[in-house]
Order: sequence, then structure tokens, then C-alpha cells
Amino acid sequence: MTTSADTATYTEDFGALADGSPVRRWTLERDGVRVRVLTYGAIVQSVEAPGRDGSRDPVALGLPEVAGYEEFPAPYFGAVVGRYANRIGGASFVLDGRTHRLTANEGGTHLHGGARGFDKRVWDAAAVPDGVRLSLVSEDGEEGYPGRLDFSVTYTLGPGGALRIDYRAVTDAPTVLNPTSHLYWNLAGADSGSALGQQLRIAAGHITPVDAASVPTGAFAPVAGTRFDFRGTRAVGAGYDHNFVLDEGAGAAEGVAAELYDAWSGRVLTVTTTEPGLQLYTADHFDGRPFGPCAGIALETQHFPDSPNRPEFPSTVLRPGEEFVSRTEYAFSVR
Repeated sequence: MTTSADTATYTEDFGALADGSPVRRWTLERDGVRVRVLTYGAIVQSVEAPGRDGSRDPVALGLPEVAGYEEFPAPYFGAVVGRYANRIGGASFVLDGRTHRLTANEGGTHLHGGARGFDKRVWDAAAVPDGVRLSLVSEDGEEGYPGRLDFSVTYTLGPGGALRIDYRAVTDAPTVLNPTSHLYWNLAGADSGSALGQQLRIAAGHITPVDAASVPTGAFAPVAGTRFDFRGTRAVGAGYDHNFVLDEGAGAAEGVAAELYDAWSGRVLTVTTTEPGLQLYTADHFDGRPFGPCAGIALETQHFPDSPNRPEFPSTVLRPGEEFVSRTEYAFSVR
């Protein structure tokens, strides 16, 4: 074990993939919070945080062995997904007059980076102050994306055990990029059953409505008077897989984008981000293998789905000479 700045960090072997590729696990611990990260998929395998009574329990859904992540890839448990999180309609987009055809892995739609996105890669890892940096190279043409992309995600623990996720990338040709962390939260405990009923607040006055393929229509719909209005704290119900347009200031890391609260344990999760959107997903489609329906709530900070085909949405284009920088923080407290 090593202590880097104020975070205790150590690494260990964590088995191997079916093709024999070795996987390492990094553990970060600070102020009562413990986070475990895998080099496979840059997966956050577990997050443990104290409750009101001082007990530390897992509050993010994860699997005990690396084989489980290969057996159950579709939920993307705790992984970094990319190049493009969420959906790109028609599995294609036009950039600078050229059409790029992507892997269609959800009907005719491109989802979460395609058949072999970032979540199915073994990343390089190196220690940094208070955490670990994982990096990979996505070659030109991978899953249909243009440009060679040098990408990294850094996990660190700040005061109070706040989990900070920093993304950085550069490219050698114009491309699009929209990564996110696909963590599922259950503040009552990862093995406690359904997370529905936990209290949620989202600083968003609009959503981007979707069509039958869950691809945005291009409209901005007000949440007032609808089941999407989480501007005041209220219980989470089922049936959400939608992008919320964060209010100005909420997507700038100074304001709070979202807050989740579990009255039973007293745990509070506070989300801040530099991203303009937040995808709320209640995991209704979980079938009991390995978790039941709505066992976790995903709060995925990201740009909007299908932005490459929607000029009215914030741009996700990255060009040579630019650096993509994004940050999201998940902070823990009790009430």
C-alpha cells in the first residue's frame, strides 16, 4: 500500500479475461470512503460510504469477479463508456461534409461506443496523487469513428471521500466524443433490492424527448407539471431513461447538478459536473441476473444523445489542437 497525498492507494491482481488478458484492481481510500477501480473498462467496481450510523456499505452496483463483467456486458456496470455515451441515431453522423457510419448495436442505433467500446478494453494504469489514471488509444476507424484518440480518465478521492472523475482527450483528426461513467447507485446498499423511493433532485427545467428508438427528437420539453420535474426533491419512480438539460450554472461544477438521498441510511450523494446534461436511468430492464429491476439509479453526466446529428444541441466535436476536458464529482455525506 502507498499513501499518495491524503489518499491511501494500493493495487492487486484481479484475475484475467477469457482471452487471458490480465486485469488489475486499484483501491483508493480516504475519510471513510473506499473505491475500487478495474483496469478492464475503467470500471468502478465498488464504492463504499458510511451511513448515518457509521457503517460503511457498498452503494454502487458491481460484480465480484472479472468474469461477471464479460458475462453481463449490457448493463455497463460502473464502466467508462465511449467514444460516445448514449445513442447516435441511425448509427451515423456527418462531420465536415463526410458521413461516418458507426457500429449499430441497438437495432439501427449506435449505443455507448458500439460493440467494443471503452468498456470492453483493458486500460493502462498509473498512480497519481490521490488516485489512479487510466488511459487508452482509440485508433482511427474504431467502431466507425474518425481520428486517433488519446484518452484518459483519472479517479481521485478528495476531502470527505468525494470521488472525482476527470476525462481528457486529444485527437489527430476531427471526431466526436462524449464519455461518461455508467455507475449505478443504491444508497441503501448495493444488495438491498430496488432503489426506487430514494429521494432525487435534478437541477433541470427541460428534458430532450425521445422517439420510439430512444433517440432525441431535437425538441426541448419543459419538465413543469410532468413526471420529469425533479427540481424539488421527490421519490424516484420507475420508467426513466432520459436526458435532463441541466440549468445554466448547474453544469459548471460550481452548482449542484443532482442530489440523491436515502432516508433509511441517511446517505446523501451530491453530483457536480462540467457537463450540460444528465441521463437518469432507473434500470427497469434488469431481469435478476445479477440484479433485479431498478436495483440501481444511474446519474450519467454527459452531453446530449445524438448531438452529432443535432446542431441545436451543444457540440461534441473535438478537433486537432484542442483538448477535451470534463469533470464530474460524486460527494458523500449523511443527513
